[in-house]
Amino acid sequence: MNHTLLSGTRAPVKVWTDPSTIEPDAARQLRNIGALPWVEGVAVMPDVHYGKGATVGSVIAMRQALAPAAVGVDIGCGMSAVRTNLTDADLPDDLGALRTAIEAAIPVGFHAHDDPVNPYRVHGLPTAGWGDFWAGFRDLHAGVGALESRAQRQLGSLGGGNHFIEVCVEQGGDDAGQVWLMLHSGSRNIGKELAERHIGVARKLPHNADLPDRDLAVFLAGTPEMAAYRRDLAWAQEYAARNRAIMLALLCGVLRDAVPAVRFAEPISCHHNYVAEETYGGVELLVTRKGAIRAGRGDLGIIPGSMGTGSYIVRGLGNADAYCSASHGAGRRMSRSAAKRAFDVDDLAAQTAGVECRKDAGVVDEIPAAYKDIGAVIEQQSDLVEVVAHLKQVVCVKG
Repeated sequence: MNHTLLSGTRAPVKVWTDPSTIEPDAARQLRNIGALPWVEGVAVMPDVHYGKGATVGSVIAMRQALAPAAVGVDIGCGMSAVRTNLTDADLPDDLGALRTAIEAAIPVGFHAHDDPVNPYRVHGLPTAGWGDFWAGFRDLHAGVGALESRAQRQLGSLGGGNHFIEVCVEQGGDDAGQVWLMLHSGSRNIGKELAERHIGVARKLPHNADLPDRDLAVFLAGTPEMAAYRRDLAWAQEYAARNRAIMLALLCGVLRDAVPAVRFAEPISCHHNYVAEETYGGVELLVTRKGAIRAGRGDLGIIPGSMGTGSYIVRGLGNADAYCSASHGAGRRMSRSAAKRAFDVDDLAAQTAGVECRKDAGVVDEIPAAYKDIGAVIEQQSDLVEVVAHLKQVVCVKG
């Protein structure tokens, strides 16, 4: 058993890291969460760090209640990866040209497609349900009605921050050298807009008046506010999944153009900012994973590091103590502003040596040293997941 209990909480807060290493602001958040009357328990992942309202890297199980901040503002954010039949020897010699081609096919940062992507014209992309999906937009929170065109054009785009697209090479074992494609993104601006509007609604509800942190405001089951949030949440989670599916199909197309002989296995995809209805100990719970993936027994998942350190494909062990969850990545060890103060472009170039990627001031806040050691994070959750593959990026696209 790898976890310990955080002291001073009403509901059990189980921690898969040394509690003394958790930053004080994050520890305070965890105690605030553990004090909420609706909380059944909390599982804290080894990549835990401070977030808005609820910590990133926390799995929160509630009875008959749901806190939007426990899901996060990038609803449905997650990972997708696919193994190819190529080895590193099959990749083009000019990885810079490959990165340029990826950036031309998939908008990054604040950019979007000039016109909405037509899913019926994207090779390998499932076409079912697109009409019904967009018909659901008109039922969303009234405040986002004017954002439909933007949401349509952003579908199939990366965004910025810690979102990325990578070409990776498997490390060690019988499959050393195997090429994988990987990406990390979410529900873009529309998910953020929905989340922030619902957090604002929740803060004004009478039962949230005396909370230690108003950003932890909850919706209660059976109320119209909860129903409205669950509807918008489900739509945004689906948007995020479709966003990654389009990008992965476009990314596969770029590699197919470069190496026509490429073939792709079945993709792996997982949310790490979402809510699910799950049962533990015979009790039906609303489980929010904010910076955590589901790791039920046999579930395949993706746990990335930083832009210079590699990632892991894992298989869940179904540990109910952690609500069948695992970390979503390495987790930040310093804020973006602190990273910019501590490091410069020369540090970034040194720490991303051998990786074809941006090495300018615009991504210094994503420098590997700003993140925890991904190897140590994986070791701390050996009772949650087993490693299937260790990957190292050779191309990394950032927004």
